[in-house]
Parts: sequence; structure tokens; C-alpha cells
Amino acid sequence: MKIHLIDGTYELFRSHFGQPPRNTPEGRPIGAVRGLIQTLLSMLNRSEVTHVAVAFDTEIKSFRNELYPQYKDGSDTPDELKEQFPVAEQAVEALGIVKWSAINFEADDILASAAVSFLADEEVEQIIICSPDKDLSQVVKGNEIVCFDSRKGMYLDASGVVDKFGVPPKSIPDYLGLAGDSADGIPGVPRWGIKASSTLLYRYKHIENIPTRHELWDIKVRGAAGLSKSLENHRKEAKLYKMLASLRLDVPIEETTSDLQWKGAIKSTFPKLCENLGIDRLSTQPYMWR
Repeated sequence: MKIHLIDGTYELFRSHFGQPPRNTPEGRPIGAVRGLIQTLLSMLNRSEVTHVAVAFDTEIKSFRNELYPQYKDGSDTPDELKEQFPVAEQAVEALGIVKWSAINFEADDILASAAVSFLADEEVEQIIICSPDKDLSQVVKGNEIVCFDSRKGMYLDASGVVDKFGVPPKSIPDYLGLAGDSADGIPGVPRWGIKASSTLLYRYKHIENIPTRHELWDIKVRGAAGLSKSLENHRKEAKLYKMLASLRLDVPIEETTSDLQWKGAIKSTFPKLCENLGIDRLSTQPYMWR
């Protein structure tokens, strides 16, 4: 059994910025939802996609904004996209797919928690997290938990994480803490770019393990003295940034693996939703109904 966990927020953003605008008969923007539905229908038509769930950032802000006010707050999200989130969640439910709404947490926390939780089921062969978000690569495990970038059609297993970032999955929060992550508003430690971060972390694994004096480093890094001084002046910030980049694995997941089995779109709601949104052509696309 393979389980596909989908980052609904990413898919909405991808559809919004990647497709021409589209409105409902009443004039409300619906292009992102339409793109999401098309993506999900395409996935469900693949024989290997049998167990599915979608997670959304129902509230853009999370507990991380309390720890660091500069953390991403959704202020740069277009209003015409924000208003499509509730409709997107309705669409997922109408398709008969398990939907998770992130409140206080982020969708990434839910996806990470679900991946770790479902892997404990002996019947689960592989968990595929459908998102290119670098944060989620920290929960990749061998070939059992992998990430999938639907735009590029690329899978990322544990060795792929090392190839891409220069560090193993468990070092990703440290990597983002040092090098920063502009997408999440994490500035990183001054002078520490991706090259220095990956080199030091490949050797020492975690920020806490990096010796406090560069003379004690047993690998050569360009600008070691300046890097070491900057880190020692910003150890507290580095710890915070790492915490912000660390996904929670304890978000309660009520569903079991059997709950995620897709049994068809809801015949009483999906066609009607498509009609109301002015995307009638999609109303007959599901190949299975209940």
C-alpha cells in the first residue's frame, strides 16, 4: 500500500500563479480551486493512488509567529487566492478525499506527523509527500517516506536529499537555521550560505555539534574564522531559526490508513459544487462514485 499526502496549500498557489484567471458565474475567482481539482482528478486516475489525504493551511499564521513575529504571515498572499481556500476544502471533501485543516500548526506539520504515524502500519509500503517544500525533506526516510515534486515529476528519497542539499534529512532544520529560508521568513546566520552550512553540517550533523572555535573544526571551510565568529555571536538566533524550521511530529491524526482509502467522489455534492463554480466539465471526471 502506498499513501499519498498532498500539500493542498502548495497546489493552490501553483494553480493560482500557473494558470489564467477564472471566475465563477457570480464573478468570484476560482482558478486556483479549478487547478487543484484537476490535479487531484489526474492523481486519482493513476492505479497506484489508492490512499490519499490533503492538508491545508486554514489559518496562515501558526505558533511559529508567536516565537518569531517576522515568520511568514500570509501578508503577501493575494486576496483573490485567500478567498479560495474555504472552497478548496469543500472541493476536496466533495471528491471524497480526507481533508486536514491546519489551525495553529501548519499544513507541513500535519503532513509530517501523518507520514511518521502511518509508516508504523505494516501494510504501508511507501508514503509519498506531494510537495516540493524543502522543510518536508526532513522527514524523508530511506525510500519509505519520500517527497514528490509534481511540477518537475521528481521523487526525493534520503540519498536524493543529500544530493540536493548536501546534508541528510535529519540535518535539514539545522541547514535552514544556518542558511535561512526566505520563503518562511527565516533570515539565517550572517555569512552562512548554503555551501558553508552543508559542508559543516555534513560533518557535524547539528548546529549544537559544531565546535565553538574554528581551530577545532577538522574540515577546511573558506572563511572559517569569520563563519565561526558569526555563529558564536548568533548561537541564540540559530537555535530559534532551527526551531522554526523543525516540523512538529505530534499533531494528532485521528484517521487510520483504511480511512484514507479513496472510495469515490460524493455523488450528492461534487457535481453540484462544480455547477455552482462554473466548471461543469469536471463534474463527470471522477471514475468512481459513492
